[in-house]
Amino acid sequence: MDTPPGRLRGKPSWLIGKNAAVAHRLLVETLAGMDARGYHYALLAALDEFGPNSQAALSYACGIDRSDTVAMLNELVEQGLVVREPDPDDRRRNIISITPAGRRRLEQLDVVVADVQAELLAPLSPAEREQLIALLGRVFDHHHHL
Repeated sequence: MDTPPGRLRGKPSWLIGKNAAVAHRLLVETLAGMDARGYHYALLAALDEFGPNSQAALSYACGIDRSDTVAMLNELVEQGLVVREPDPDDRRRNIISITPAGRRRLEQLDVVVADVQAELLAPLSPAEREQLIALLGRVFDHHHHL
């Protein structure tokens, strides 16, 4: 028995879960070779796109637990990729900003993450990849906004 039962292969939830595990493994292994993590990429991408923000807002935008966000931001601060400064409007809050080195790192990670996507979706044509991404985005958006 080297193939799963048809009942499982016919269930989107099972297929999504199995593909997510493959995607996660590929990303973790590839980023580890660059001394980076998926959370680093997510946080740098959010700061680049949305600008300076609070830790709480970054946590929410990236779907990362707050304690994990703090730990990942600490690593990014140590690497000089982001800076953490007190919010001038509320001294109890910190504002996180991406540095020029952080933008350069994000550009490097963009290339690596794109390579992982290509490897993950290798069996699909470019048009099929776009369609899959659009469909998965619709499913996510529907459940994310409930």
